[in-house]
Amino acid sequence: MHPLSLLSVFFFFAMLHYMASGKKFRWCTLSDAEQRKCSLLARTLQNVLSSNDPFSRVSCVRAHNTQDCMTKIRGNKADAASLDSGEVYTAVRLYDLEAVAKEEHSEGNCVFAVVVARRGTLNIRNLRGIRSCHNGAKWTAGWNIPLGFLLSKNLLQWDEEQPLAKVVSRYFNASCIPGIGVSSPNLCELCQGPKSYVREKNHFCETSSSEPYSDSDGAFRCLKSGAGDVAFVDHLTIESATDSELDQFELLCADGSTASLKSYRSCNLGQGPGKAVVTRNHMKRITKRFLTLIQNFFGRSGKHKSRFSLFTSEPFGGQNLLFHDSTMRLQVLADDADITHVLGLDYVALLKELGHEGISLDHSVIRWCCISSAEMRKCEDWALSIRSDPLVCVQATSLSGCIEMIKRNEADAVTLDATHAYMAGRCGLHPAAVEYWGDHSDCLTDPKELLQSLIEKGFPTMYALAITKKSMKAVTLLDMSGRRSCHGSMYSPAGWLLLSRYTVRAPVNETWDCDINSAYENYFWKGCMPGGERGLCKVCVGWEEVGRVNGRCAANHDERYYGNMGALRCLVGDPGGRSYGDVAFLEHHSLQENIAYLESSGWAHGLSVSDFELLCPNGEKFPLTEWKHCNLGVIPPSIVMTRPVITAKIYEFLMKSQEYLRPSKDTFQLFESVQKYGEGDLLFKDSTTCLLPTGHNGLQDILGDSFMQLADSVFDCTQAGILDFCTSDICTDKKK
Repeated sequence: MHPLSLLSVFFFFAMLHYMASGKKFRWCTLSDAEQRKCSLLARTLQNVLSSNDPFSRVSCVRAHNTQDCMTKIRGNKADAASLDSGEVYTAVRLYDLEAVAKEEHSEGNCVFAVVVARRGTLNIRNLRGIRSCHNGAKWTAGWNIPLGFLLSKNLLQWDEEQPLAKVVSRYFNASCIPGIGVSSPNLCELCQGPKSYVREKNHFCETSSSEPYSDSDGAFRCLKSGAGDVAFVDHLTIESATDSELDQFELLCADGSTASLKSYRSCNLGQGPGKAVVTRNHMKRITKRFLTLIQNFFGRSGKHKSRFSLFTSEPFGGQNLLFHDSTMRLQVLADDADITHVLGLDYVALLKELGHEGISLDHSVIRWCCISSAEMRKCEDWALSIRSDPLVCVQATSLSGCIEMIKRNEADAVTLDATHAYMAGRCGLHPAAVEYWGDHSDCLTDPKELLQSLIEKGFPTMYALAITKKSMKAVTLLDMSGRRSCHGSMYSPAGWLLLSRYTVRAPVNETWDCDINSAYENYFWKGCMPGGERGLCKVCVGWEEVGRVNGRCAANHDERYYGNMGALRCLVGDPGGRSYGDVAFLEHHSLQENIAYLESSGWAHGLSVSDFELLCPNGEKFPLTEWKHCNLGVIPPSIVMTRPVITAKIYEFLMKSQEYLRPSKDTFQLFESVQKYGEGDLLFKDSTTCLLPTGHNGLQDILGDSFMQLADSVFDCTQAGILDFCTSDICTDKKK
């Protein structure tokens, strides 16, 4: 029998058992108004379904708050409820429930977290000490995303030795955060729900519509009443703002500016998943069947919508009852959808960092991503040499793999060249620190002042170079056809992105292909571009060990021709004089030192700087020392990238490391690699003199407009697997 048929039979017998048991399907409600709407739904189903249909007997179970709903569902006293996605995570992780469907609105499954204030009163950077209204504790728009933002910008400091709620209670003067509990009284101070010593009658500061300031509409009501100065809500609440509200209130944007309530797509603190329906594991298929049924009957296009409207609440004296009123449809999830498919990788990582599963060992360590055994050796030496937060070294197979590991919360930070940093930014990662390649004496100045000066005046210049051996008389940059090329790696700034302007994307190139990876394959005869394919791997040599070649064309140091040192090795050829290229594309930093190292290490005897020359875009050739006049463009600095919430944590760790590991012959050197580990630029570029904080500066500020525009134009039509992976996350902006 076909597997699907077996599933159908199983579901048929499950439904028979459900019908025979005489049980009603039980929906958990959170207020009297919601109870009234649910009761009408039950009566309407009874009228339109035959008496032997199991869903003709639906009951509505009144709960005290959302946590009570979870408890009732787990304890088989209710079957399903619709929850904010922050509480969906709690339901899955702590109550062993399952998500079976998501609300879908005009913007999709996700909501924008927005901050609303009275016009001309506040900006996002001066919220300390004001009165705040939040839709719910640990909810997406009212807690998780705004606190994640404040932590990422270092506007809120949390050392994780105390509950986050305590930190928030000191940040705001008074608040209404329904569901926060009694541990921090001022976080409930503004709430208006009825108080009682009888639990069932106490709705003060509860996640129930009996608390007037609960949910996003309630938080906005809190602001409008004058109780609070700012409201943290989802965009659905302000989509239908009145003219009067548009005049009185504005949005606080992430960059410190303000905007009208209608500008929530561009002025928000981020996106997160919307509400979802949860149930017990063995009720998953029955709940999905129920949701499909009521949607087909009473949804936007339901055949019985004149009898009952699933997404309308006004007749029952409330808003967003059972489901949000702006819901367009319910998206029933696949059977194999796990929590990351339901909520997204970014959001799940955020919830873990905010301590939704408690503070674990992961919170106390920094997990640095390495891409080779050489980097692992250096990282482990680093870990043994510092007296700060514990450092754990984890390994991926490429820089793209590190980006994925960080996004999956399997690693915390990695240093990326400009192109990979651009890609990481498209994946939702944020800069935490930037490499400074200038004089050591500059590092003694205030790091924030130095960075601001660099953004205004320009970073110390690093150039992309094309070099060849003097013996290769016929090689010029104007004629690369039929040549063997050596590139540091696919996506490297010098050997891939900037190079494209003078080769595959040059105006005179008649073989132009929008996808520059395939264009490079057609442009060069063969080469070594670690991470590439086919002809761009033919010159690569991998790593030979015990007679076997490993890691051939890998985008890491296991390929001996990887990186700046590797491209130079490729140009020279392996120690036997084989497997070499005609031209190498690399960065100018440490070039002379790398040539000297190859000679002294036995890779190439008798090698000197005078054996090489530069290829200029105009076809001329110059000595290596003339890189300022003969280059392929300026390379922006490399950047340490991480998840937004822990940017301050990563920077603090790096500052402690570089302070403790001041250069000394007898200690571990954070910015030196070649002599001890046999490879260049491990973890950081060897030309780095210190690391600077990125502060409020984004990638655009650090990489510069010209580089960003070039990267945008290339990645508009060049496929990159890591970008495909990142844009598959549920709330990712898919415009690119």
